[in-house]
Amino acid sequence: MPFGLDGVEVGLIIVFLCLFGGIMSGFPVAFAIAGAGVISFGIIAALDSAGILLHAAIDTGSAEYAQLIAEGVRRDAISIFRYPELPRVEEALFPQGWEQAVDRNLAFIVNRMNERVIAGASIETLLAVLMFVMMGITLERSKIANDLLTTMARVFGPLPGGLAVSIVIVGAFLAASTGIVGATVVTMGLLALPTMLRNGYSPELSTGVIAASGTLGQIIPPSIVIVLLGTLAGDIYSTAQENRAQLVGCSDALTYLGEPAVVSVGTLFQAALLPGILLAVLYGGYAFGFALLNPSKAPPVVLDGDKGSIISRDDALVWFLAVPAAIIIGGIALGMLDVIGSQSVLVSSFSETGAQASLRTNVSPECQAAMIDLHGQAAWDLALSQQATINDAGGVQLARELTEDELVASRAAAIANAAPIGTGVAILFLGLGLVLAVARGVNPLADGRPLAIGAAGIALAFLIDWILIAPTTSPGTTFVLMSIPLAVTAVGLWPAFSRLAQNELLAVVFPPLVLIVAVLGSILGGITNPTPAAALGAGGAIMLAAYRKLQEEGGRGSLILLASLALVVMLLFGVNFDLRQGLETTTTADVIANVIAQLAYHAAFLGLLFACWVLFRTGVLGPVVRETAKVTSMVFTILIGSQLLNLVLISFGGEHYIQDFLRSFDNELKVFLIVMLVLFILGFVLDFLEIIYIVIPIVGPVIYGGTFDPKWVTIMIAVNLQTSFLTPPFGFALFYLRGVAPKEVTTGHIYRGVIPFVGIQVFGLALLWFFPSIVTIVPNLLP
Repeated sequence: MPFGLDGVEVGLIIVFLCLFGGIMSGFPVAFAIAGAGVISFGIIAALDSAGILLHAAIDTGSAEYAQLIAEGVRRDAISIFRYPELPRVEEALFPQGWEQAVDRNLAFIVNRMNERVIAGASIETLLAVLMFVMMGITLERSKIANDLLTTMARVFGPLPGGLAVSIVIVGAFLAASTGIVGATVVTMGLLALPTMLRNGYSPELSTGVIAASGTLGQIIPPSIVIVLLGTLAGDIYSTAQENRAQLVGCSDALTYLGEPAVVSVGTLFQAALLPGILLAVLYGGYAFGFALLNPSKAPPVVLDGDKGSIISRDDALVWFLAVPAAIIIGGIALGMLDVIGSQSVLVSSFSETGAQASLRTNVSPECQAAMIDLHGQAAWDLALSQQATINDAGGVQLARELTEDELVASRAAAIANAAPIGTGVAILFLGLGLVLAVARGVNPLADGRPLAIGAAGIALAFLIDWILIAPTTSPGTTFVLMSIPLAVTAVGLWPAFSRLAQNELLAVVFPPLVLIVAVLGSILGGITNPTPAAALGAGGAIMLAAYRKLQEEGGRGSLILLASLALVVMLLFGVNFDLRQGLETTTTADVIANVIAQLAYHAAFLGLLFACWVLFRTGVLGPVVRETAKVTSMVFTILIGSQLLNLVLISFGGEHYIQDFLRSFDNELKVFLIVMLVLFILGFVLDFLEIIYIVIPIVGPVIYGGTFDPKWVTIMIAVNLQTSFLTPPFGFALFYLRGVAPKEVTTGHIYRGVIPFVGIQVFGLALLWFFPSIVTIVPNLLP
């Protein structure tokens, strides 16, 4: 064996050197990965055929091996790392020849491409990557970053370190709207860095805060990193837990864990929300603290700009704090008192299935011991008592069809328990109340009577819903009755929106904020999965960019606004009416609502086409489509190339060798620390795409096959990759910033500037390590 190394170890070194050489050669990474796989396989096959590479495998025919099996040790748990004293036998890396390995690899790669790229279960989620990329590039080309930076600088500039704090806020905002690290760092480097340097900010703080804030796109949803990690982690976690359950003698993961072994991209978005906000707060806190300790290096700056209407402190406290807080707290209180709630009277025609035990108890003794070890004796005893109660009652009651009398009684109970005010009505009109309150605070000297009329319309809506609208009222009647207070409220909404548009901060922040809330809200709230939400984001970004272009040309953008209104109409009619046709329950009102919804759909579609034409005419759509195609093609080509490289590792046992090494550690925390350290180091030289598709499939079965929460594991990996983006000397964000920084900013300035933020990242990782509830609390609260 060369250099005293095992043949598998030499093969791993060859694969790594070929991969590193291919990436460093400057050849496109997407093709370098596949090429590294082919070249490394050729070298390993040639050395194996020459008899140079030999693998010292455990002799499965030895007495020592047979004794371990007789003692109850599973074959999968026996490795050279756990039992190095076992007799060995030398064999070729490809015992049946490299030709058969090629045949097997070709069959595997066809199956892998079909599963993960062409027609697998995860391909629908991967489509979200394309549309999130298009959303981000479109918003970038619409100059949203420029307006945000200018506006935030005017708001926060007078504070110590205000420009740096504004960079963090804009970075978080762009992360939630674009999710593309390189574009964010370059954009803020071009726009903000000269301004910060010109106003006396130190080069270290300026470059550090720009590089760090730009990487927030790695973790704040909708992050492309989380989409790609989530599609992979879901499959790996499910398979790893099934194998774990079978290893301990249970039939499946559901029996062993007591819950399904699944993790979705939407759940990961929920898990990433608080960590992303936490990092942004830590960045802003450091910038503010640095300015307090070093006022000469981060001085307050007052930028020229339209101040708008003068707002007193009392007016600001009342209309920006007290009234909105009262509206929100009042809505929550009414919901807790069941005044606001569901008014649905739909009942199932079948009875509910009887209660089941918290854990399955009809298992083998081996599985029972494993479940007690995992869940604890108290949980097992509780499940036994629950199952005994169920058995005494005659077993689990199966669902059965209800009789006519039972259906009538069930419907009467639903009507009696319905809340006086519907949730949808409350959310709509409370939201309009917030708009009126903020509009009043923006210009308190203007005439307040229209806003007061709008507020009266909101009160009238609640009164009508309470008195005139019963749970059994038809959707058509409800719509007609609620249109009256809605019309009254609109009297105040029109001047309210006019006043809000005159406020520079709201005019810049509100349109993209609505888009972000629509996209993330639909995912985090469980309304839809990431792919339709990404489509909504891409379409909304196109319409927003077209509207801004029309504004720059002096146009009104009425068609874009009408298309946006059509979307709102579609949502309202979709929520309040049953748009399905041909049913026995279809009413005339449903038919009319369906026609209106169809008209609104076509209006929205025509508005989207018009927006595309505006962007095409102004030279924006072409670069957006080309850049989207380029990034998406790179992602999927790397996905294909990485599958080929992984199959090369599998062919000579490299993947199994690495997993056996990691499993040889009895401490699960130690294994995860090793993996995190390796990922951190690899982040210096590999992009996140290569790490996700090359490294995670190798180590994933080990780190996802233990007791750790998969959401926590995935977010820790994402934050770790974000840290590697910042770390000198190879952090990718540093190279992006170096390419656009002025000449007076040296590489040393950039390196020194990011070191404190790397420390903040490590501190943030430590917080997530010791307080994993930061990751899990949001998914546990949301459905």
